[in-house]
Amino acid sequence: MKTPTPATGVQRGRRTLGRPRLVIVGCGDVGLRIVARAHRRFRILALTSSPERVLALRAAGAVPIVGNLDDRASLRRLRGLAPWLIHLAPPPNSGRTDPRTRHLVAALACSARRLVYISTTGVYGDQGGALIDETARPQPANDRAVRRLDAERQMRAAGAAVLRVPGIYALDRLPLERLRAGTPALRAEDDVFTNHIHADDLARASLAAIVRGKPTRVYNTVDDSQLKMGEYFDLVADHFLLPRPPRLPRAELRAAVSPMMYSFMTESRRLGNDRLRRELKLRLRWPTVAHALST
Repeated sequence: MKTPTPATGVQRGRRTLGRPRLVIVGCGDVGLRIVARAHRRFRILALTSSPERVLALRAAGAVPIVGNLDDRASLRRLRGLAPWLIHLAPPPNSGRTDPRTRHLVAALACSARRLVYISTTGVYGDQGGALIDETARPQPANDRAVRRLDAERQMRAAGAAVLRVPGIYALDRLPLERLRAGTPALRAEDDVFTNHIHADDLARASLAAIVRGKPTRVYNTVDDSQLKMGEYFDLVADHFLLPRPPRLPRAELRAAVSPMMYSFMTESRRLGNDRLRRELKLRLRWPTVAHALST
């Protein structure tokens, strides 16, 4: 058999340019996991507001684009740049709307044909521990979730599929410092249901959504865990041979933790993920937190 002639630089360049282009907006930990999984399939362009991250993004396999979602003029290069886009960047830390997403949508002017927005399950608010699906009416209970819902509406108006995401974890994204500090949790009778997704499964779900997601469709991007928050902390503590957190009644806990941390302990919900499996055809690699810790 004749040995294939090594590809020339021109041929390699043509193959690179021939791959479909995908823009990632907000290329942090999850964005880099997407790049690691997809850089051979896509020509990935990563928007960053930090020139200091250019080398790291390039080393990861992405083409860096310097732009700032707070500066609409800096986003002009995005129009027509790529047919596919995944938006992972969070809203600002204040207000009740997301001007960053408004700037992004205006810059795109609907030039992207496939859009995915990574939102939060916090838009559902407190559901009293009920098991709900994507048809449940959002009832955000704080400005943080209100901003996310505003971003969702803007992105869905542009045709995006929306992934509603709960607490993201991985072996390097666990509450170990919280456990070492002995931060208390709610006692069992006051505890709330919480939801989880492994960071790698979120990256996989994002890519599945960009290929199979329906325009304007919402997907609960959660695993199969049915854990209360204190049970989650106990599970992690036991795995790493750390003391379990002390348990306090709600009134006492409120005085012992930050207002933001306490806000997460006032909402209880369980989320179905049937759409994730049926429509996006995603088979979770880490179906539960317990599975991930034991593997």
